[in-house]
Amino acid sequence: MASLPVDPHLYLTFLGVMAVMAVTPGPANLFSVANGVARGKAGAMLGVVGMNAATLVWFGAAALGLGALVVAFPEAFRLISIAGALYVAWLGIKSLRGAFRTAADPGDTTVRPGRSALIDGFMVQIANPKAVLFFTAVLPPFLDVNRPAAPQLALFALATIGMDVVSMSAYGLGGAALARRMSEPRFRRGFGVLTGILLLAACVLILTRL
Repeated sequence: MASLPVDPHLYLTFLGVMAVMAVTPGPANLFSVANGVARGKAGAMLGVVGMNAATLVWFGAAALGLGALVVAFPEAFRLISIAGALYVAWLGIKSLRGAFRTAADPGDTTVRPGRSALIDGFMVQIANPKAVLFFTAVLPPFLDVNRPAAPQLALFALATIGMDVVSMSAYGLGGAALARRMSEPRFRRGFGVLTGILLLAACVLILTRL
């Protein structure tokens, strides 16, 4: 198993976490909805390209920083991984709490029609606080210190961008219809509960593999 680029168990767990994070409403997906409403299908897809170009920039930075950290400080990396697992649990608890707030608001993202959808998408994701947290807290627990970092990050990037493209495209092409659905209290409550349970389960899986 050590000859594989990634730990299969960790990778499957990562896919589960990413599937949840990809569909959870946040700055990127909310931008996709607003962008689809304001610019139509072509604009929505250009925005998706821009956001995932920014994700590639983040993965490039992660390849440099995380790779050096794994080699130089394996024990420190393990502590960061535990902290990341706990952060995933916190996301799950936050989702469960938010599911039962009657006034919960998914937030708002504005679109400036005069600017390029590609540039807007890139700027949304490069400045997205969820992206910063993902690369500093969520990603490290899934890296195996006994394997080269670069091939692992390449496979994680492939999964992340693949799921983000599907999710962002669905949000963007769904546009106003999806925005209306997420505003329904019962739908959002069920969505939040399911998200919370999946993230808490992912935390347990991460901790048992460290």
